[in-house]
Amino acid sequence: MSDDFKGRTAIITGAGKGIGRATAQLLAARGAQVVAIARTAADLESLAAETGARAIAADLADTAAARAAMDEAGPADFLVNCAGTNVLESVLEMTEAGYETVLGINLRAALVCAQAFAHARVAAGGGGAIVNVTSIAGHRGFAEHMCYAASKAGLEGASRVMAKELGPYGIRVNCVAPTITMTELAAEAWSDPAKSEPMMVRHPVGRFAEVEHVARAIATLLGPDSEMVTGTVLPVDGGFLAV
Repeated sequence: MSDDFKGRTAIITGAGKGIGRATAQLLAARGAQVVAIARTAADLESLAAETGARAIAADLADTAAARAAMDEAGPADFLVNCAGTNVLESVLEMTEAGYETVLGINLRAALVCAQAFAHARVAAGGGGAIVNVTSIAGHRGFAEHMCYAASKAGLEGASRVMAKELGPYGIRVNCVAPTITMTELAAEAWSDPAKSEPMMVRHPVGRFAEVEHVARAIATLLGPDSEMVTGTVLPVDGGFLAV
């Protein structure tokens, strides 16, 4: 395995589980020092034991806690915003609590962390990269995903602004937009075969994604092979959005 990230530091939010954990494992294996931010201490402890990551426990739904976590993380070369959640509510059943939970984690926390990262990079002379994890749900309408879709589409729009404003400082900003990825969150949302099978057949590759597929795409966007790539959304979707 390559050591593209040797001597580099990567902050990863939502690193305790799913895509975030797989990304932490991959970047650590490629030489990065990982700073893992997540809510659950037990997840962080096991990740730290496995990868040597520096662990910071924080509930990113709390803006003050998110800022404090980024301050504790310190300067880094890369930021991966993986922290995410969902509350399955239809348009007619949406609640304020559901809205605040989903938008607070998926959008506001990502913007707060990106801002803190950017301030530190500019102070250090610029350079670096951000990858924000979005979703195909920001491109297609899925039942009971209204707030989730809004959060992910919003993050993609914000990422384009980040790319424009931070580009002069040498900071690249991109998104990966996965299809259904076999995390605990996805298992809850897509456990019913009546729901998952019609979705499965819309993927030309005939399957959903695994967390490692998304982690490798994130690593590609962070790495030197993507030095001219910014402001883009890379679908990791098995062709779903293409057909």
